[in-house]
Amino acid sequence: ADSLYVSEYFSQSAQKLSFYSWYGNAKLFHFHVPEDTVLLRWLLQASRGKGPECTSMEITVHFRHGAPPVINPLGTRFPANATVRPSYNISITLGSAVQNTTFVNVTTPAAGDWFIAAHLPQAAGRIEVKGFSTPCPYMFQADMFVLRLTDMPVLEPGVPMPHTVVSPAKPLHVKVFVPKHAAAMRFQLSSCVTSEQRACTVRVLLGSITLPQSFQRSLTCTGSTNCSLALESPPWEKWLQIMVESLGTANASVSVEMLASFTVCRPGSTSSFLSFISLNQSQAGARPGAAGSSALAAAEAARNASGQRSSSCLQSQPVVREDLDVVSVRYRLLNGPSVPVSSLSPTLLLLNLNTGMDSGGSLVVSLLLNKTSVSLANATVAACVSAASPVLSLNATQNCSTAFSQGYPLSVSTSSAEAMLIVLYPQTDDWFLSLQLLCPGGQGGCAGAEGRVSVFAYLTPCFNDCGPYGQCSLLRRHGFLYAGCSCKAGWGGWSCTDDSKAQSVGTQNLATLLLTLSNLMFLPAIAVAVHRFYLVEASVYTYTMFFSTFYHACDQPGVAVLCIMDYDTLQYCDFLGSVVSIWVTILCMARLKKVLKYVLFVLGTLLIAMSLQLDRRGVWNMMGPCLFALLIMVTAWVHHGAKRRHCYPSSWKRWVFYLLPGITLAFIAISVYAFMETNENYYYTHSIWHVLVACSVAFLLPPRDKHKKPWAWPQKLTCRYQICQNDREELYAVT
Repeated sequence: ADSLYVSEYFSQSAQKLSFYSWYGNAKLFHFHVPEDTVLLRWLLQASRGKGPECTSMEITVHFRHGAPPVINPLGTRFPANATVRPSYNISITLGSAVQNTTFVNVTTPAAGDWFIAAHLPQAAGRIEVKGFSTPCPYMFQADMFVLRLTDMPVLEPGVPMPHTVVSPAKPLHVKVFVPKHAAAMRFQLSSCVTSEQRACTVRVLLGSITLPQSFQRSLTCTGSTNCSLALESPPWEKWLQIMVESLGTANASVSVEMLASFTVCRPGSTSSFLSFISLNQSQAGARPGAAGSSALAAAEAARNASGQRSSSCLQSQPVVREDLDVVSVRYRLLNGPSVPVSSLSPTLLLLNLNTGMDSGGSLVVSLLLNKTSVSLANATVAACVSAASPVLSLNATQNCSTAFSQGYPLSVSTSSAEAMLIVLYPQTDDWFLSLQLLCPGGQGGCAGAEGRVSVFAYLTPCFNDCGPYGQCSLLRRHGFLYAGCSCKAGWGGWSCTDDSKAQSVGTQNLATLLLTLSNLMFLPAIAVAVHRFYLVEASVYTYTMFFSTFYHACDQPGVAVLCIMDYDTLQYCDFLGSVVSIWVTILCMARLKKVLKYVLFVLGTLLIAMSLQLDRRGVWNMMGPCLFALLIMVTAWVHHGAKRRHCYPSSWKRWVFYLLPGITLAFIAISVYAFMETNENYYYTHSIWHVLVACSVAFLLPPRDKHKKPWAWPQKLTCRYQICQNDREELYAVT
């Protein structure tokens, strides 16, 4: 009968792409491919805006099964001991057309989680003020079509099953379930005959396609002779998909007979009852009799393990998974941190990472060999970390490969007793750690020898918490959480360990000194304001100088950092002081009446505080008060000029020596702030901004009122007798 196919469609909302500087700039899409899927088609749609700021752009799209793709667009170094395999990616070019549609087909894809990450090229590093320029929007959307077989035949182990391939255009799909502890699988195809009673040619594909690497096995069978394929360490407790396609003529059907058989490994391990007792005792803590029971349990476990090694192909050690936080797991061995390792059979540890929320961190496995436990000086403990199925046969030339995956090798010896492995974004699956003792003279040369290896395994969001020059950020796409490192002070790499472009400590100290001490240029402006009796303005400048100094001392990316209070508070106070300083300076230049001026001071400060709370980096938070204050100043100057029937200010010296230099400095400061700042030159361009703004304030402040006398400290601070005049009015009573 014809097979029944069902098509399904999955879609996610479009995301706005960003230029790449760290993993948080890549936009992630998360899909789930159902079981028995025979065809997967991605529909990738990219588009850009139509404005003049939009140019041709190349979008990079990465694919991976089981976990987010590990990418390195900047070509930086990964941390030591980290395993990195290149991701599968394609490029989509947006040229003259504003939209591009691309299809990517995957036949017999692996079921489970699939991830797509898309990003633009490397960021230019220019600091753009929000509102001064309009960035071009580049949008990306990924949709998924799947073709699923609803009645896929099941191949029972050990039972020959005849099937028919109708035509080359309709391949045959069957599946077989791999039991737990399967050490090997053998697939056999026989009795291949066409409908025309001729010798047939068929191709058999075992396994599913996974990206970036696919380990699908292929087998071509010709004639009616038996054709077989042996697989070592097939994936445990999973359905294995098998596809048979005819390579003959288009009209001829093919009849075949298939047989799948498994070699099951007999595990030897500590009894579950004793492991349960050990777990209860470790959770309950010390109590009377606990120490003796624990010692008896450990001794009994050792006797069981030694007795089972000769008759089993692996020794399983009980491991407890302890969830600590989001993407944070610790694995604890019930029989202690050290495990026995022999040459007779591998020691196996199960690291459970199949919750669906564990692939967004880094799996760290650390081994430490107890040198006194190995009786042979030249012996080596070989280890393999693999997903889906363990490596059950370790030797000196073993590359840790299983039937459909490639593991990660490790080794410790008396000369090198420590080893560490970091798996970035481990795929969602059961992970296994296999350990076995290898002797230089062969396995027979170390019969009875045993070593002890301390195993430390944990899942962490960011390895080493991104180091001293990085910040670990928890990212979210719908319900999926993953972590990434945002580096600073020129450091780069996945875990901020690449120092090829790092700033030296001297450069970091220089940057901190420039950004903080440049605020001392407000001292001349404060002195001028005090000398001219502008005490409120001087207070605002003092406030701005103080918070700008300590905000930039706290905002530094390196080691030269000083935070006297919360960073967000310092940033808000710095921005508030900067805008209010401009506001009060321009209103002071308007020469308004005192009551009106101070009312505008207070009202403007309150409105500025509100707008900064809404959008702290919006350009109109600064431009709005400036333009409104300039409008008030121009209106006041026109009023003064019309009242005096003369240009205001009337003195040409005021224009030439004060106003024009102050306005010039202000325009240069705005140009530097808006168009010249980048991540590399920020520490000196922003320092120039501090100096120019402070100097322009000193030039723009108007002279004091003529009726006010200058400060005369001897007259104000009297320390001698004076003849005082009594100005009190006398009251007379009329009777």
